[in-house]
Amino acid sequence: MNQTLATISRLSRRHAIALLALFFALGGTSYAAYPAATKLLPKNRVGSAQVINGSLQKVDFSRKTIAALKGARGAQGARGAAGPAGPAGPKSDAGAQGAKGDLGAQGSQGIQGIQGPTGPAIVRSGPGANVLAALDSTGDTGEYTSATIGADGLGLISYYDATNHDLKVAHCNNAACTSASKWTLDSVGDVGLYQTSVTIGADGLGLISYFDATNDDLKVAHCDNTACTSASLHIVDSSTAVGWFSSVAIGADGLGLISYTDVANSDLKVAHCNDTACTSASTSTLDSTVIGGQTSMVIGADGLGLISYADGINWDLKVAHCNNTACTSAGLNTLDSAGSVGYYSSATVGADGLGLISYYDGTNGYLNVAHCNDAPCTSAFLSALDSTAGTFNSATIGADGLGLISYTGGGGNADLKVAHCNNTLCAGASTSTLDSPDLVGQHTSVTIGADGLGLISYFDDSNGDLKVAHCSNTFCVPYFRRR
Repeated sequence: MNQTLATISRLSRRHAIALLALFFALGGTSYAAYPAATKLLPKNRVGSAQVINGSLQKVDFSRKTIAALKGARGAQGARGAAGPAGPAGPKSDAGAQGAKGDLGAQGSQGIQGIQGPTGPAIVRSGPGANVLAALDSTGDTGEYTSATIGADGLGLISYYDATNHDLKVAHCNNAACTSASKWTLDSVGDVGLYQTSVTIGADGLGLISYFDATNDDLKVAHCDNTACTSASLHIVDSSTAVGWFSSVAIGADGLGLISYTDVANSDLKVAHCNDTACTSASTSTLDSTVIGGQTSMVIGADGLGLISYADGINWDLKVAHCNNTACTSAGLNTLDSAGSVGYYSSATVGADGLGLISYYDGTNGYLNVAHCNDAPCTSAFLSALDSTAGTFNSATIGADGLGLISYTGGGGNADLKVAHCNNTLCAGASTSTLDSPDLVGQHTSVTIGADGLGLISYFDDSNGDLKVAHCSNTFCVPYFRRR
């Protein structure tokens, strides 16, 4: 028993010595240099003396200690230069083209559209006479005619029935207009005096401006169909005595633009339709210092209205060039002031995009033309075409790009005549007589048909008939033929 206790005692002393030796070994020399240490550190704690430099890692510190060691964030440094672009990645190959699908079943054939008018061309027909035809011979009818070509390629003519004081229209049955269907559009009061004017609207239907003499109003008739068998009637301007010598065209906005004379105030006015049917319009006064006289409206190559008219005080030929599409104002220019000129003016636009105006020189009894020098027609080149005639003239551009003018012959015979310009400027013209019995050829209106030939409506005063002349060639000269 005593021997066992002695053995345990020896082992305990040996363990104590060994542990003490291990403590000094781990503590290093720094422990020996710290004579003031008289007690052990708390559990799970070490001091600076017990830490070997570089031995502690992040895992040895608490989150609170780590957070306390962070300094304030410094200012962001300047952005470095962009590095060079990396090489492009490999381009993937296009997939193989799929197999072509089966052809679908053929659809049903659509309805055939209306045949369009023949394009412009110099007609090389055989020699022949111009065709003359009386379209309406019932009573005294056919004054103040105006002709155009409808959407169906056939002539549409508005005119005045003096016997019944009605506005009427004739729809040609063929290109030569050897016959026509006639319809009365307005029979309330005395309507259609002092120049009717017809054009084709953006909807393909006729639009006719005319004067209501009973009520002193400017009115329009909007055709209900291509043949104009009937029409809706609308008052455009009812202020005082307005609506004489009206002329209608379709503006660049697709709406009607009408020039006319306000007789009560001696003004040139214009009405801009508010819709296609012209159920109402906005009106503007363009020239308030003169009587507007006979007016003629055309849309220039610049998309703006150009109006020729007579200065009724000085009897000059004048033009108004609209400043905008609605023509609320216009630039005014005098083209010819030599003598008494400007009667019966008619405006069109030539192949060069400039205005061409035919008019009557009352001082000399000439048919004259003015070829505008610019789009606003601030000035013009003037020519005399016929020294024997020129009233009731009407101008258009033929299929050859040259002016074609119908007018009433002089010498007291009142023949129907035509002038074909020799060049774009119309410095000269060849003239011919189409109908020569006495007192025919008044109130003429010329247009170009779908066949490229001139179609002229006019009044036969000797018989009181509405008549038409269909030219046999571009020059409207009978029996003409090219070699």
